[in-house]
Amino acid sequence: MKVVDNHVEMSDEEASSAVKGHGVRYVLAISLILTILLMSAVWIIPALLDR
Repeated sequence: MKVVDNHVEMSDEEASSAVKGHGVRYVLAISLILTILLMSAVWIIPALLDR
């Protein structure tokens, strides 16, 4: 963080107080795939058993 003229300038990392990682992307992708598989199983298994 540095003072320039009458205002403070800081980097994106300093402003968010965290390091932006790629972990969120993987969590979202995995949870989406698992949700699709689970919802498909809930729909397909009863359809196969009703025959």
